[in-house]
Amino acid sequence: MDYATLMQLLASTLRLGTPLLFACLAGLFSERAGIFDIGLEGKMLMAAMASGATAAITGSAWVGLSAGICAALVMALLHGLASITFRGNQLISGVALNFVASGATVLIAQALFQQGGRTPPLSGAARFGPIHLPWAAEIGTVPVIGPIYQQVLSGQSILVYAALACVPLSWWLLYATRFGLRLRAVGENPESVDTAGISVVRLRYMAVLVTGILCGLAGTYMATALQAGFGREMTAGRGYIALAALIFAKWRPWHALWATMLFGFLQALALRPDVIEGVARVSIPVPALDALPYVLTVIVLAGFVGKAVGPRAGGQPYVKER
Repeated sequence: MDYATLMQLLASTLRLGTPLLFACLAGLFSERAGIFDIGLEGKMLMAAMASGATAAITGSAWVGLSAGICAALVMALLHGLASITFRGNQLISGVALNFVASGATVLIAQALFQQGGRTPPLSGAARFGPIHLPWAAEIGTVPVIGPIYQQVLSGQSILVYAALACVPLSWWLLYATRFGLRLRAVGENPESVDTAGISVVRLRYMAVLVTGILCGLAGTYMATALQAGFGREMTAGRGYIALAALIFAKWRPWHALWATMLFGFLQALALRPDVIEGVARVSIPVPALDALPYVLTVIVLAGFVGKAVGPRAGGQPYVKER
């Protein structure tokens, strides 16, 4: 594998890892507050449909972004209502939302565009195009760092840079602010937080809303940047992969970055079977390559990659003592 191919592979890794990173950080906030959210997939899918449809109608990717975030927030609030207010089973609520999104997205897209549950192809201002970073040509001549800056980082969409910026922002919110301290405490010991006079319900709803925003960004990126429009089931299990990456990262923002990029790298490899054939000197069937991220997901969830212990109060509805 030559150097140019490696740069192309890394650029694809960044593009394909971005929705996983958004979704992984979304699950991080939710689960740190004690709310298990297996419904990341449904929120992403609903956001992808809403953003793709809105961008197709209005011709603006930014309006599509707003619609995608709003759609994901509605789904997040439904999950919060079931899990926090009515103290329902969080896993069942998340699965139910995934089923609702799977059917509703196709139904709405078909009703709007009559194209088999898809939106029309997006182009121009309806998509988030690549942004070329300043001095990319000049810095590109610097050994090692230059090609990475010019060929991997430069030329990505604005949502890719937003995802990368969310990593230090999430770390700062969780570990350097009062809000983050309280949020982590709610996921570990909500009784002590309540004893201190802080509303457990309010904090958990805030975490659920942050989850909705991040899932909205993930779904919008898929429909208006990674691809040119919405297609049925286009998330293809990325919400579940993001949950596996979250466990792999042990609920830490910086670890989430590397975990999601690992999954993104496997997805990028699946698109370049020639790379594996050139390195390993063997021909691997494309379906086997496509399965690589899901195989790693099973390995992580089966507990083979270290011991990961989640927040102690995760999945447990809080009942205020009288």
